[in-house]
Amino acid sequence: MQSLSPFCSKGASLPASSVDSHSLRRRRKKSRGHDSPLGGSSCSRQSLISSRLRDLRRQSPCRRSRIFASGVKLGFFEQTRVPSGKYFSLALALDQAQSGSGHVEGLPMFGGEEDEKEREKKTVLSEKERVDVRALASGLKDAKTADDVEDLFKNMDDLPLPVYSSMIRGFGADKRLDPAFAVVEWLKRKSKETHTSLSPNLFIYNSLLSAVKLTRRFDKVDEVIKDMKEQGIVPNIVTYNTLMSVYLEQGRHEEALSVPADIENNGLSPSPVTYSTILLAYKKMNDAYGALGCFAELREKHQKGEAGKDSSEEWECEFVKLEKFTIHICYLVMRQWLVSKENPAPNVLRLLTVMDETQVKPGQADYERLVWACTRESHYTVARELYNRIRDTGGDISLSVCNHVIWLMGKAKKWWAALEIYEDLLDKGPKPNNLSYELIVSHFNILLTAARRKGIWRWGVRLLNKMQDKGLRPGSREWNAVLVACSKAAETSAAVQIFTRMVEQGEKPTILSYGALLSALEKGKLYDEALRVWEHMCKVGVKPNLYAYTILASVYIGKGSPEMVDSMLREMRSMGIEPNVVTFNAIITGCAKNSMGGAAFEWFQRMKVQNIKPNEITYEMLIEALARDGKPRLAYDMYLRACNEGLQLSSKAYDAVLESCQSYGIDMDLNALGPRPSEKRKSTMIRRNLSDFCNFASLPRRGRPFDEKEIYTSQGQE
Repeated sequence: MQSLSPFCSKGASLPASSVDSHSLRRRRKKSRGHDSPLGGSSCSRQSLISSRLRDLRRQSPCRRSRIFASGVKLGFFEQTRVPSGKYFSLALALDQAQSGSGHVEGLPMFGGEEDEKEREKKTVLSEKERVDVRALASGLKDAKTADDVEDLFKNMDDLPLPVYSSMIRGFGADKRLDPAFAVVEWLKRKSKETHTSLSPNLFIYNSLLSAVKLTRRFDKVDEVIKDMKEQGIVPNIVTYNTLMSVYLEQGRHEEALSVPADIENNGLSPSPVTYSTILLAYKKMNDAYGALGCFAELREKHQKGEAGKDSSEEWECEFVKLEKFTIHICYLVMRQWLVSKENPAPNVLRLLTVMDETQVKPGQADYERLVWACTRESHYTVARELYNRIRDTGGDISLSVCNHVIWLMGKAKKWWAALEIYEDLLDKGPKPNNLSYELIVSHFNILLTAARRKGIWRWGVRLLNKMQDKGLRPGSREWNAVLVACSKAAETSAAVQIFTRMVEQGEKPTILSYGALLSALEKGKLYDEALRVWEHMCKVGVKPNLYAYTILASVYIGKGSPEMVDSMLREMRSMGIEPNVVTFNAIITGCAKNSMGGAAFEWFQRMKVQNIKPNEITYEMLIEALARDGKPRLAYDMYLRACNEGLQLSSKAYDAVLESCQSYGIDMDLNALGPRPSEKRKSTMIRRNLSDFCNFASLPRRGRPFDEKEIYTSQGQE
């Protein structure tokens, strides 16, 4: 027997008789084997078909005729579950009584390919012959008018109306609207001519309206509604639901939302499908507040027992489904805001508040999906609110969600909020993983870098202590950031203590660590200590770089050992490190500070020999050194030379030349110097005014005062 697919849409199938259904269920249970959980073996299906046919053959001819001729008992297909999860059609038929044939004829698929002769074949109905509904529908698939339908049905007895209703729905599913209208027109003509009960009823028109929807021939909707009124047929809830869905297909959302008023005015009770369609309209309109209002009204009716009081449907189950649909609509709207709006936080937070007031609360999974939609800096308030709500549910929060929120807080520069979430992981769980650790350490690094850049060494120390308190081990990068901050702030003692703590914590100092410590010692004029640090650095195998050699040159000049600078330069070149303008600037600056104008000019000449081009700092420090050393004419010449090279010196160099010439009574053409340069803004290191850093780090401007012990011992150790 050929396996067939039904042409009718869902809901158009006709229920079998109670006797036949009971027999079918009983034999279906017996046919299921243990190999498949659904009992879908080919042998069991064949046994089921054979037993079904035997049951029907046992019936009397009159009984067999009623089974096939009665409305819903045509039995032109039954659906049986197969292991693949799909359905196959079981065409049930009897041998024709006159021929006595044992052959079971397979019904052709509606709208499918078949033999041309079979298409033109007329199926004749009688009390003793079977009804081939598929063949009837196939014969009408090209019908345009009622006359075409009459050509097929003129020699047949009247069929039950559910047959025509199913055929009309099948035409809609097959995108053939003309034969559907032709059948309805033929039924209307038949009723007028024969004055029988065979006339279009409410189910026929509902099927026709469904076919219009399936074929998207929306221009026919008004025609169907008008025809119903002319026939005196009162629409039911199915009619209104179909009409609402048609409006939605057309994008006429407001008109769809006006239909429920007509339902109430006609004394009908909305069904779950009605409310589902209303919510779908709000979904298409992205109106979460409308969906919440609709559900709140439904819940009130449900609590009063007014919803579904005239219906046999299970409203408890349907109510839960509608609530989930409402939550899903709100989720989609909030997600769309997060994706498309520049600053969606106010809208999302307001909708969450309204959902709380309406007592429609999303589940943890909904909150987590919204957290993943938060990716921009402006989303941080939403992400934090969602995180708190997930925590309040009392369920096990996903670690990946926590890590995502930590990342987003850092992106929005809300470092302390990120740290609070990390603290929750330590206190409440789940246990942080490597990604959590790396994220929070990267946030600390950003803060430490800011503290280093601004020379806020105390904040650097506090951040290190905070890291250790939370079980985070600072690496060389973190220690070096604080050391550089101490060096910039010329906090020699703090630099020494931080370097000592670094070694005690088991972290190996790098060349950057030694360089920052050497710089702090040089600024504190602790030259002997700096030389001891240099010797220790070389002893432990840390190779000095250009920056370290530059600091060493400043140490030698400050110590009063300029001859050691030549030895240092030779050592540099032997290691493949060439001095640059920064190195010579450090040497000239040291000479200027120690009133060694002649030595400064000599190093300036050596720069020219080594083809190192001086910059503004070189000339400014050289001019200052010459002016202090009583060489005003040479300082004057150096200033003019710098101007001729296109360099813009500071007002400090101009004043040094002017004061030197006046002090020594040297008559110079001061007009050649040009106008006095404007004052340059000096980028001072922020050590007392922490406003900029507090704004950057999202910190209160007034915090507790620093404790000197913080420099030496972490809070955790205390």
